[in-house]
Amino acid sequence: MADTIFAVSSGMGRSAVAVIRISGPEAGPLCRSLIGSLPAPRHAQLAALRDPNTQDILDRGLVLWFPGPHSFTGEDSVELQIHGGRASIAAVLRVLGAHPSCRSAEPGEFTKRAFTNGKMDLVAVEGLADLIDAQTDLQRRQALNQTDGALARQIDGLRESLIEVMALVEASIDFADEGEAPAFEPAQLAALLQDMRMRLTDALASYRRAEIVREGFTVLLSGPPNAGKSSLLNHIAGREAAIVSDIPGTTRDLLEVTFDLEGLPVVLIDSAGIHEAGDEVERIGIERARSRSEHADLVLWLSDRAETDVPLVMERDDRQSIRIRTKTDMGRSTLGGLDVAISTRTGEGVDTLLALVRERLFAVENFAETAVVTSARQFAALSDAVAGINRALMRIAGQPEVLAEELRSVAVSLGRVSGRIGVEDLLDSIFARFCFGK
Repeated sequence: MADTIFAVSSGMGRSAVAVIRISGPEAGPLCRSLIGSLPAPRHAQLAALRDPNTQDILDRGLVLWFPGPHSFTGEDSVELQIHGGRASIAAVLRVLGAHPSCRSAEPGEFTKRAFTNGKMDLVAVEGLADLIDAQTDLQRRQALNQTDGALARQIDGLRESLIEVMALVEASIDFADEGEAPAFEPAQLAALLQDMRMRLTDALASYRRAEIVREGFTVLLSGPPNAGKSSLLNHIAGREAAIVSDIPGTTRDLLEVTFDLEGLPVVLIDSAGIHEAGDEVERIGIERARSRSEHADLVLWLSDRAETDVPLVMERDDRQSIRIRTKTDMGRSTLGGLDVAISTRTGEGVDTLLALVRERLFAVENFAETAVVTSARQFAALSDAVAGINRALMRIAGQPEVLAEELRSVAVSLGRVSGRIGVEDLLDSIFARFCFGK
């Protein structure tokens, strides 16, 4: 029998309300010991929570009872909504922890039980983790699409179609000696596999978009010393993230801040000024800036001088770079062949710059379409399925035993996406992403 687990699911710390979850076979008896009876299922009841041994009141709050399997975990579950003071939380947790069959939950254990009990598939679990971590609107929408089961439904449908054809192939092997084997049409199987490969390839193509939404675009600020790179980073961040000084070479290492650009996370990186280094530390910083510029999604070259200052390292595709004239408040507003002019002191031109950044970044991917494949695990499983389909297509005219084995490998790969098959070794790492109480 599983342990009964409990945890604060609303986060520790002072708050108006704290939510404590209890799940497992002793959830009902624990609830009775705290308030004297069980509330009506799925109805909130205001009650005094008492210490079962002393009958002292611990707190007053709302109590909800969810008998299994009609609960988040699929088990008997109780939710306590009490006052969020540290003392109230500690008092209730102390009483729960004193119960011999009750223990504190591990991170993600409630969600792991929901998966084990068939309340969620693994794609929805990963989507829930992404939803909890979401900081931008695009991240939220992408995570909700996963929790809604869009990918799981698509893959499960393909897998069911494959299994139907597999049954015919297997039957042709089992009944071959009896002359009554159900026939499968090689041309029909080839068409099915080709259609499946096309659908999976389209899904795999969305993974790059999902990575960008989760991790963000990298935008590097580059240019000569004192061009205003750190000032622009601070202006966009809305805080003094970088030291600003008139002394050349003040910025010697890469400094990152993340901001939300219309739902898209953008990692903005300040870098050392590009010039002849005065010492070894500054030289290392400049080399890091040059190296990072080669891998950034977009480079913003800042200069308060003429276009001819742009070095060879910045001779990139125009879509991957924006050239900026800075310090327009000091009378340097002429573009001189650059893309935009700004002043971080007055804010002039910064909105225009951000609009241009958005235009360049959104041109890379169509973020109006929600990504289908959002994790490296999903990508690997579907890539294996496509490889298996390619092998099966080459063996349709060959021995049915070999074909059947290839089809089984495709079915296994598809089953790994939703967690139906072969994911036991991955579960701990997946659920470790969650906080306590989830």
